[in-house]
Amino acid sequence: MRLAFTAIAGLLLLGACNKKNDYETYTHDPMLFCNTVHELNSVVMGNNFGPVVASRNYMYASVASYEIIAAGWPDRFTSLGGQLHELGMAPKPEKGKEIDFAFAAVIAFCRVGEAVTFPEGSMKEYTDSLKRLVKDHGMPADVYDNSLAYADTVSNFIIAWSKKDHYAESRTFPKYEVKDSTGRWVPTPPAYFSALEPHWNAIRSLVVDSVNQFIPHPPYTFNMTDKNSPYYREVKMIYDTVNSLTPEQQHIADFWDDNPLKLNVSGHVMFDTKKFSPGGHWLGIAGIAAYKTNADFPTTVCGFAKTSIAMFDAFIECWNIKYIYNTLRPETAINKYIDGDWKPHLQTPPFPEYTCGHCTISAASAEALTSVYGDNISYTDSTELEFGIPSRSFSSFRDAALETKISRFYGGIHYRYCVELSHIMGKQIGDYVVSRLKMEKQKG
Repeated sequence: MRLAFTAIAGLLLLGACNKKNDYETYTHDPMLFCNTVHELNSVVMGNNFGPVVASRNYMYASVASYEIIAAGWPDRFTSLGGQLHELGMAPKPEKGKEIDFAFAAVIAFCRVGEAVTFPEGSMKEYTDSLKRLVKDHGMPADVYDNSLAYADTVSNFIIAWSKKDHYAESRTFPKYEVKDSTGRWVPTPPAYFSALEPHWNAIRSLVVDSVNQFIPHPPYTFNMTDKNSPYYREVKMIYDTVNSLTPEQQHIADFWDDNPLKLNVSGHVMFDTKKFSPGGHWLGIAGIAAYKTNADFPTTVCGFAKTSIAMFDAFIECWNIKYIYNTLRPETAINKYIDGDWKPHLQTPPFPEYTCGHCTISAASAEALTSVYGDNISYTDSTELEFGIPSRSFSSFRDAALETKISRFYGGIHYRYCVELSHIMGKQIGDYVVSRLKMEKQKG
C-alpha cells in the first residue's frame, strides 16, 4: 500500500474523515505528523540543501516536537534536556491552561524546521492550513491560543539552542582547497561542484562525545601501478561490477540514490532533478514504521526524534573522516588509469569517498528505529514512488540498512571495503545513541 504523505492532500483527506468538533481525533492522528515531516522534507528538497544541512533541519524540528510530547505525556516520555549536548530543560506548560500537545508539537516542528535554515515563511502556507483545519474541527479558542503559545515558547527555546552549534560560524570558514595531489579528491563530472561542507566536524554533536569517537582504520593507500595492491583490486572490482549490473542491482542502486540535486546533461541542454536526501528517505521510513505498527502520536514523534538524532551525529562523524583523508572517487581513478569514458551508474556526489555517508546514517537510523518499534518489522518502502522508482520490501530496518550499504557499491560511487566499514561504524554510532538516550519511560 502506498502511503499518502503528500502534505496538503493528506491534511485535506484527514480533515474529511473527522467529525465536526472532534478536533483531538484529527490532531492526535500520527499520520498528521508524518504529513508534516513530508512537508518539511519537500521544502528541504526545493531549497537544494545538501544531506548534512538537511539533517540539521530535521533534527532541531524533531527535538522541538519531542520536548512538547515529553511535557504532554510525562508518564511515558523523558525530556532530552541534559541528555543532548548543551540542551537545558525546556519550559514547562503553564498550569491551569488546557493545551493540545499534539497540535503544539506539529506547529513547533514547522516553526523550528523553517527557522533553523530557511527564510521566514517557508512553511507558512502549510501551517496556515493546519490552523484553519483545527478550527474547522472545533478546537476551542482558548485551547487553540494556549497550544500556539506553548509551541512558540518551546520553539524559541530550541531555536536559541540551535544558534550555538557553530553552524553560522562554519559559513565563514575557508572553502575546500583542491590540490593536484595523487589520490586526493577532486571535483567530478558533470557539474564539478566544489566540496560540500568540509567543516561539518565543527558542528556541535548531540550524544557522541567527540568527532574522533568512531574512527575506522585508514583507507587503502592509493596505488594504481601494482595490480595486486588492495586499492587497485577495489578499483577493478567496482569497474567490473558496474559494467555488468543486473536489473535488480540497478534497481537497488536507484532506489537508494537519494541524490538531492542531480545535474542532467543532454547535448547542450542541462537541467537538474531533485529527490529527498538520504536523511529524508529514512524519515520517510520512520513514517512508514509508525503506520505499520499502528503507533500512537507521541510514539510516532519519538521515533522521528530518535532517528534524526542518530543520523545527525552519524553525519558529523562520517564527514569528519571524509575530510581527514580526502580520498578521490572511483570515477576519477578509473577515468585516469583504466577507462576514460567510464561513468558510474549513479552520479558521483561532491565530497570525498571515504567514508560513505549514506551507509553510515542508514545503519545508525536502523538502530534508532529498531529501538522504538522493534526488530523484524517487515514493511514496504514506498518513499521513492513519487520520483518514479518502484517500491522495495524489507524484513526489518536493519535489512534495509544492509541493502543501502551495497547500493553505493552498485552505484559505482563507493568501494566495497568502504561501504562495509561505513556500515559497521554507523551501527556503532546508532547503538551508542540508543544506549545513552533515555526517552521512553514505557512503550504504549
